[in-house]
Amino acid sequence: MNELAKQVKASIAGLSPVEALAKLANLFPGEIVFSTSFGWEDQVISHMIFANKLPIKVFTLETGRLFRETYSVWSSTMDRYKQPIHAYYPNQDLLEQMVSTKGPNSFYESVENRKECCGIRKIEPLKRALKGNKLWITGIRADQSVNRHDMHDVEYDEQNNLVKFHPIFSWTLDDVKAYIKQYNIPYNSLHDKGFPSIGCMPCTRAVAEGEDFRAGRWWWEDQSKKECGLHEVAAK
Repeated sequence: MNELAKQVKASIAGLSPVEALAKLANLFPGEIVFSTSFGWEDQVISHMIFANKLPIKVFTLETGRLFRETYSVWSSTMDRYKQPIHAYYPNQDLLEQMVSTKGPNSFYESVENRKECCGIRKIEPLKRALKGNKLWITGIRADQSVNRHDMHDVEYDEQNNLVKFHPIFSWTLDDVKAYIKQYNIPYNSLHDKGFPSIGCMPCTRAVAEGEDFRAGRWWWEDQSKKECGLHEVAAK
């Protein structure tokens, strides 16, 4: 953990998620952003930011392959809070070249192809969204996957040269659902149909009871490869 991450961790020790977000928004004015994909966890944090009018920019990665239900909750969220959600799209030239060369479903053919698609539709737009910022807020929770269990609530992201803060890192899924119910927060209806983790439509399926939280993401691949590269585990 680098010095800035240590300072962030010390500054929010003992604070609730909302208190921590407010403190960090004050410490990093104009340099703090939150990325949402409109899942349960992200809707909780969007509510914390919007309902408390915290000066934190909220953005999403519009991959072009999202579910209709995701677009619906996106609209519902903007209608509810009357706040902007900034959309970042893939680079048009890179996307056109990939699809023209390999077709629209090349990601099914190999892990390398899938990572190329994620790189164009997610990683490159994310780098643009994060550029110039010092703090990145996410909805990651420890019990979402084995990989994420090894993360920490405050981390230094070497790839993007900033600090990441996961305000509800220690929450359980029941905690998340209870918060959504308490504040009547809009959420993705796919969650009620067996989709705990929701990404691009061609790469996400419902999971059976007892399956891993992210089993429905890239289900045709080995279980150990279930990250797209947005969230790498920080070095211990």
